[in-house]
Amino acid sequence: MRYVMKFGGTSVGNAKRIRKVAEIVKDEFEENEVCVVVSAVAKVTDMLIKTANRMLELHEDEDGIREEIDRTISELERIHLSIVEENIKKDRSVVEANIYRELDSLERVLTGVAYLGELSERSLDYVSSFGERFSAPIVAGTLRETGVPSKALYSHEIGIITDTNYGSATPDMEKTRKNLRENVLPLLREGVPVITGFFAKSYENTITTFGRGGSDYTASIVGACIDADEIWIWTDVNGVMTADPKIVGNKAKTIPELSFAEAMELSFFGAKILYPKTLDPAIERDIPVRVKNTLNPENPGTVIVKECKKSDKVVKAISAIRDCSLITVWGSSISCEPKISYLTLGALYKSKIEVSMISQASSSSNISFIVKKKDSKKAFELIKKEVGSINEVKEITCEDNISTISLVGEGMRGTPGVAAKVFSTMAENGINIMMISQGSSELNISFAIESRHLNKAVNSLHDVFSL
Repeated sequence: MRYVMKFGGTSVGNAKRIRKVAEIVKDEFEENEVCVVVSAVAKVTDMLIKTANRMLELHEDEDGIREEIDRTISELERIHLSIVEENIKKDRSVVEANIYRELDSLERVLTGVAYLGELSERSLDYVSSFGERFSAPIVAGTLRETGVPSKALYSHEIGIITDTNYGSATPDMEKTRKNLRENVLPLLREGVPVITGFFAKSYENTITTFGRGGSDYTASIVGACIDADEIWIWTDVNGVMTADPKIVGNKAKTIPELSFAEAMELSFFGAKILYPKTLDPAIERDIPVRVKNTLNPENPGTVIVKECKKSDKVVKAISAIRDCSLITVWGSSISCEPKISYLTLGALYKSKIEVSMISQASSSSNISFIVKKKDSKKAFELIKKEVGSINEVKEITCEDNISTISLVGEGMRGTPGVAAKVFSTMAENGINIMMISQGSSELNISFAIESRHLNKAVNSLHDVFSL
């Protein structure tokens, strides 16, 4: 069997956890081919992004710039070299040399950002990529320490090729497949390649990233390109849960099996277990994706496949997104004026503001959509500028402190009364539904409520559908 295993930031969060990763990989490597993809050590990418933005704030403050860069470089050195010291003895100097080389490069680019006073999306992607450049050599070195031949590979050097949509790049699968088959497959016969997740290289030879959580996507791209039998996403929970344990507590259960369609719905509507684009390459090659717990590797986790075994569950999972805002464009016969929808959503698209739900009243008097609360002010001003002067538009409103809830399950398709059950449950609990959306696939029912009711709503639905 051939596995691609992705380990996230919490799985490589410290020396002990990286040793656990090495144990897991070694056990599988004894009988199978294993390729590893790693994220940055937990919180490192946040630190990099924060420092890059601080460089803009400190522009022309030479003492402040030097102090901030020195502080960041020292902290990154401390985090990573402490792991090296604890985990690696045999070739510590080689791993340390890699880390110092990357620290030098990072220092130069941060200095450049500061003195130019410019942080483009391209520059931010470059800065953001350093976390994985630090972690991959450490994981590979720890594997070698256990007796497993291993080599760290940088994704841009082995040929993961993308467009230049910085911050949310799209891979060229044809070119990437050719490159990875040349540069990765031969290494599987000798040991375990450890590939940096999250970032890649554009056609123009610049660093791009897939967005936060993009290491999952990297694993799926690699798995599809080298014809893996399964892609394993290792995290700190036992798989995909019926609901967020932080909301429903011990009632949350691991879902043994999901279809690709169900998993995509869940990831898009708030389940943080998978980056939304992760499944695309796996679906194309029909490769199962398994979500497992690094701290409990014996647990089978959740397997995501093309078609599930038949289940008696109508709803399989409930996901929720907090910190949203509901923006509504009110007017007369809005649906008769396609330009209003076009201008409204077009303005948000150009500004890269994500819209998670859209709904239009049957009376044609309004169109509503959900955005993240952090984007609401900008979204409101953009929409006001674009359509506020159109005669048919009478008012534009924005309501904060909104949450969305989504129920997902293939059993909903063709099952009458699911929506009625959802909405009657909300009514019985005194919860007002502010917006409703259901896709034509019938795999999902989503609605928006005031955030103060979120926990009560999710718990009641979890009970009603016997999850």
